Amino acid sequence: MRLKSTFKSLVFATSALCALTLATANAESHNETKTPIKHVIIIVGENHSFDNLFGTYQPKQGQTISNLLSKGIVNADGTPGAHFDLAKQRIGQDENVYNAVTASTGEYASLPRPYTTWADPSSTGLPSGVEDTRFPTNMPNGPFQISKYVPYAAYTGDPVHRFFQMWQDVDGGKHDKFVWVEETIGTGSNGNPHPAGGFNPKEGAISMGFYNMNPFTDAQGHAQPGDAPVFKSLADNYAISDNYHQAIMGGTGANFQALVSGDVAFFTNPDSLDGSAAVPYSNQIENPDPVAGTNNYYTQDGYGGGSYVNCADPSQPGVASVNQQLYSHGVHKTNCAPGHYYLVNNYNLYWNQTSSNPNPLGPNHFILPPQSIPTIADVLSAHGVSWKYYTADRGDDQMAFATAVDGVPLPYHYYCGICDPLTGYLSIMKSPAQEAKLQNYGAFLNDVHNNTLPAVSYVRPFEALAGHPADSTTDLYEKFLEDLINQVKSNPQLWASTAIFVTTDEGGGYYDSGYIQPVDFFGDGTRIPFIAVSPYAKKGYVDHTYYDHVSLLKFIEENWHLPKISHRSRDNLPNPVASRDNPYMPKNGPAIGDLMNLFDFGHHEDRDHDHGHDRG
Repeated sequence: MRLKSTFKSLVFATSALCALTLATANAESHNETKTPIKHVIIIVGENHSFDNLFGTYQPKQGQTISNLLSKGIVNADGTPGAHFDLAKQRIGQDENVYNAVTASTGEYASLPRPYTTWADPSSTGLPSGVEDTRFPTNMPNGPFQISKYVPYAAYTGDPVHRFFQMWQDVDGGKHDKFVWVEETIGTGSNGNPHPAGGFNPKEGAISMGFYNMNPFTDAQGHAQPGDAPVFKSLADNYAISDNYHQAIMGGTGANFQALVSGDVAFFTNPDSLDGSAAVPYSNQIENPDPVAGTNNYYTQDGYGGGSYVNCADPSQPGVASVNQQLYSHGVHKTNCAPGHYYLVNNYNLYWNQTSSNPNPLGPNHFILPPQSIPTIADVLSAHGVSWKYYTADRGDDQMAFATAVDGVPLPYHYYCGICDPLTGYLSIMKSPAQEAKLQNYGAFLNDVHNNTLPAVSYVRPFEALAGHPADSTTDLYEKFLEDLINQVKSNPQLWASTAIFVTTDEGGGYYDSGYIQPVDFFGDGTRIPFIAVSPYAKKGYVDHTYYDHVSLLKFIEENWHLPKISHRSRDNLPNPVASRDNPYMPKNGPAIGDLMNLFDFGHHEDRDHDHGHDRG
């Protein structure tokens, strides 16, 4: 079914509730732009790598792509291909200290069965934290098609996606330790001692799963039309990148920080609350060195454990090993300031939605204190360019309770604090005018239909529709995207001057076969999906230019003639110079592009009547 009518009726039904929001909405910026794009909408879903979604995508004639299918790792029907061994997973060697690159002692004869991890039993039909019996026990050692065993719209478990774990996953570019990391440390020790009798993170090999956009036959012998039809159609009708990356190794929090700052947050003084650098509580400092006598069981790591790293000090656990990976690629600028402990994983932000609701700080509260580093919001405001950050599930977003998907109400209303990154910044939360620009999805839709959309909009979907494994699905993220795009296109004046950028925050720990450029201590990380939806996007184009999340900031700065965010933010990196032999690896690295190559501004195509991405 189509969500458009449901969303629109709810928008107008709740317009009275949004009156205050509309009264304070930013008018359209009148700043001159380099391109015909007057509105940028950045939609950030969650936790899927490029190969996880686009691993079998076949682009239009004349275009090439780097994915599982093109490399022969899998066939079009999802079965193992002639070069399946390129993705073979290996078992790491026991080490006394953390190593980002680990020696191998062997390889998996077959993949360990995936677990349900923390998925709600009502969504999988199985308890949380058990082997997912929907999958077989003897899958070949390499990528497997998830939808061969469970429907595309089914909920599954969630792979580990943390900083030091992901450096080990990619294993210096071999990409062969995803399963070993899942089996040895998973999401971390959380400060707990190694349990007697061994440690089982209960993940299995869910990281090796992918979806298939081509027709296939499932394990029950039923013909299936292909997964991710909305993503596929958007790729066919607009422009995608097969070389766009999460900016930071690891998870959601650090990557959302990069999306607004081009930088990394750090621990600040919890007493003065002035944003100055300070030393964290000892139990919150990362230590990925293995506990003696264990195989890769990190000493202090986890969502309730260590997440800060003093990466300017090579004697700190894990730092020298990551630095060695940079140095081996000729990168000697780690971008780590002395005395700064950077947050490389997920802690909630100091303010919980509003400035009147701060979170408590202390060793047992895993909260990031207030930040003082500049953001793109500060640059936009200083130059009179309008912006808003719309977070579904924020505040009294009534649609979170009322929206129906296929006739079933959303299962929960869950605000994702780490997905609303500007609530962590002094310049935003200490200014009523700036804080007022942090709004909900109902306000976004009102702005779309009332021609009050700002120049730059960030949109975080409802948690239930964001695509995060275990509590959402890619099918639900597609429904959200389909409706949002249709809402924008229903306003022809807005659509004619808009670029909608669709991505995820990070790869979610899923396997990806693509090249990763060492940029600084913090990343880059794996490739993730990226689509440019616009009347000016090159139709059916696959761009090989090297990008990461900071490319979004570079596009905004280039389009609105803005300065860089700071002297150290990644938007200072040059645009890539591609090699004829390898267009994916910049000759002048580290370098990241500004997304301009996804567009043809000399050719405006009216696609209002092109409903290839509508599912009817």
